[in-house]
Amino acid sequence: MKKTQNVSIVIPNWNGKHLLEKHLRSILSVSDRGEVLVVDDGSTDDSVAFLKKNFPEVRVVVKDKHEGFASTVNVGVAMAKADIVVLLNTDIEPEKGFLKSLLSHFTDPLVFAVACMDKSKEGGHVILRGRGFAWWEKGFFVHKRGEVDSSDTAWVSGGSSAFRKSIWEALGGMDPLFNPFYWEDIDLSYRARKAGYKVFFESRSIVWHFHEEGMIYQSFFQKLIKTIAYRNQFIFIWKNISDVRLLLSHIFWTPIRIMQALLHGDIWMIVGYWAALVRLPQIFASRMKSSAHWKKSDRDLL
Repeated sequence: MKKTQNVSIVIPNWNGKHLLEKHLRSILSVSDRGEVLVVDDGSTDDSVAFLKKNFPEVRVVVKDKHEGFASTVNVGVAMAKADIVVLLNTDIEPEKGFLKSLLSHFTDPLVFAVACMDKSKEGGHVILRGRGFAWWEKGFFVHKRGEVDSSDTAWVSGGSSAFRKSIWEALGGMDPLFNPFYWEDIDLSYRARKAGYKVFFESRSIVWHFHEEGMIYQSFFQKLIKTIAYRNQFIFIWKNISDVRLLLSHIFWTPIRIMQALLHGDIWMIVGYWAALVRLPQIFASRMKSSAHWKKSDRDLL
């Protein structure tokens, strides 16, 4: 009997052959609602050959060069056949039945995205993730993990969440400005909420996240990761915040934060700040596109 094509599972991959070998069968075992698509981001570890040989039932899309997470998932969503797209990282194993509760939210046409609950294995412990808090503090947008006791969330993770493709495309998808990683899912969630769409966290949709196996931690120095995170925090603010009082507080606090970074030897914040500055033309161009969808104020969201 032919499967009902009502969901596409998209998996971005970069040199994750060992992760695909370890976790992909778990994803396939719960994918009876539709297709599984792996988008390869210019891997050099024979991931593509491995997939074609061992998983012929998986659609494989190969990019010519490595770009980063946002660009890769944009390709995957564009290629997806279903309007509901589930993004799963290569270090994820979903529990049986995780799709049912995840997809139930999409009966509401204003729902853009729903986050899974990550049982994240970190340092020998299991941390429950998937729900996020965000607020404005001393001129900066700040976020952290929230307790998994409510369905409201400030953003959904690009590593284990479901998205409505039609809204994704209307908003322009994830922004490649955030390549290679970090903040792209927070940015897309914020833009969706500012445009009047809804995002939720679903605690009954459970995935296991082997966080320390992920390619970011395996392939990048911690100082570079920190620099990119700082850079993308500035990009997010300059691209999305339109409230005049919040922008003035950012202008006031930024030189203070830079001086504090100098005093504490945190040169990575300064490097990240300058890396964001050189991207100002692209940031403002992206801001202009996003502003066409703005319906809610920043204070409504924060």
